[in-house]
Amino acid sequence: MSSLSRRGILSAGGTLLSSTFIKGISAQTPSATTQEPFSFLFITDTHLQPELDALKGCKMAFRAASQEKADFVLQGGDHIYDAMEVTLPRAHKLLDLYDMTEQELGKKVYHTVGNHDCFGVYAKSGVSTQNTEFGKNFFRKAFGETYYAFEHKGVHFIVLDSVTITPDRDYEGRFDARQVSWLKSYLQTVPAGTPIIISTHIPMVTAFYTYADESPSLFKHQALSTVNTREILALLAGHNVLAVFQGHTHVLEQVEHNSIQFITGGAVSGNWWHGLHLGTPEGYMMVHVENNVVRTEYKTYGFHSILSNNTY
Repeated sequence: MSSLSRRGILSAGGTLLSSTFIKGISAQTPSATTQEPFSFLFITDTHLQPELDALKGCKMAFRAASQEKADFVLQGGDHIYDAMEVTLPRAHKLLDLYDMTEQELGKKVYHTVGNHDCFGVYAKSGVSTQNTEFGKNFFRKAFGETYYAFEHKGVHFIVLDSVTITPDRDYEGRFDARQVSWLKSYLQTVPAGTPIIISTHIPMVTAFYTYADESPSLFKHQALSTVNTREILALLAGHNVLAVFQGHTHVLEQVEHNSIQFITGGAVSGNWWHGLHLGTPEGYMMVHVENNVVRTEYKTYGFHSILSNNTY
């Protein structure tokens, strides 16, 4: 039986703090050797664009984040808004703007692909599918592979690609077969009990459908969570998964399933630079890892939308 909650209190200083220490060891997984404690930043859904004061807001967020004592940044996707339905010059302009702004972080950044980071997906863009930068090639050229793994202080980080471009030039949340095969092989190389942290843009497990005014029926394809979540959960069973960090829905949410915490990390852009989104303000997440435990803090950074009274 899954347990779910949306946690957090807004402090007087404007910082939204999660209230839970998150344990990542299931009953059947042996305890791993104590790891050196460290912190990292999970920053997602920046949706950078020249409009709506987004550049100002993103710079504010990144400058605040640069002051945090964090070893690196895990970017949760949707770096820009938007590459899916624009021309290549516009997409390049957005990406150049993001690249320039990311320098404010002053830290190593690991990137997760988001749907809005895929170029020319919608037919209305006028882009040919034969364009060398079509779809995820645009992301790969800028940031590298769309799924990969790295190790930091004894913790294995797995960055997944949750975006599948459909034949009808749309997208859905899905981990494709080649990636699933790679993940299965990679997990076989991870020693038993080794802590694992995962990043995915489109959520694997979420309660979003239960409280948001959006349902799967509004979309041609399943777009708010991944279609083949159970396939991935089966591969993760028995591994010491501390947490899965997610983006896409712009809410601050924690859902626990089979002793794995699925943490949706809000959004730097809030309600796409229009203020709060379902109670979650613009922000980023500090993540502290120690002794097989993950603790999170969601921090706001003082941005006020020019188009909203921040009450949505």
